[in-house]
Amino acid sequence: GQVSFGKDTKGKRKVIVTPEVGEPREYLIPKGKHIGVHEGDLVKAGEPLMEGSSNPHDILTILGEKALAKYLVDEIQEIYRLQGVRINDKHIEVIVRQMLRRVRIKEVGDTDFLVGDHVEKWRFDEENAKVIGRGGEPAIAEPLLLGITKASLSTESFISAASFQETTRVLTEAAINGRVDRLVGLKENVIMGRLIPAGTGLARYHEMELRVEGAGEEEKTLKRPALSEAEVPGAD
Repeated sequence: GQVSFGKDTKGKRKVIVTPEVGEPREYLIPKGKHIGVHEGDLVKAGEPLMEGSSNPHDILTILGEKALAKYLVDEIQEIYRLQGVRINDKHIEVIVRQMLRRVRIKEVGDTDFLVGDHVEKWRFDEENAKVIGRGGEPAIAEPLLLGITKASLSTESFISAASFQETTRVLTEAAINGRVDRLVGLKENVIMGRLIPAGTGLARYHEMELRVEGAGEEEKTLKRPALSEAEVPGAD
């Protein structure tokens, strides 16, 4: 919309943004703050009107997940670069991905979710796929931003969560709710002393055969013993 300035109110400057369609929006900005727009400027949704840090939740609501992920990576990298530390973006992106891995249910459709539930994206997509396959109405959700600590404690694996913080509370809630840890991730498998579900630990490699050929030696076939269902990472 187009920027205009209204009459000052209670020591604050009034900035009015008038969109092409819809009602004008008014924003009150303290007089000590530097305003980054001028009379008549055209601004887009989510564009800052003054200097300072933006609210990540507002960025997520207005601009979406990709814009928020870029903002978080850029802000964190700026801090490290000021200290002369160089870190590849991928390390920060891994953390940001975990902070954005949950969604909040807005409309339940024909699923088993409840309004306001916080669920993992993969579970949300899986449940919707089942409902659509049956010809039902899928659920609708909005992306959710969690802090690092809360994201770690809200993981599907209670073994992984208990090893991080609030061990007593996590284990007590898991026992009360009768939760079962499927040992799907890396951390919980390491804690239990099992093969991690990565590389040769993936289920599709459990029946693989190794053929060794050497000069002057007859060919040998080494077959990896199959794991029992209880030993397979991710098994019930």
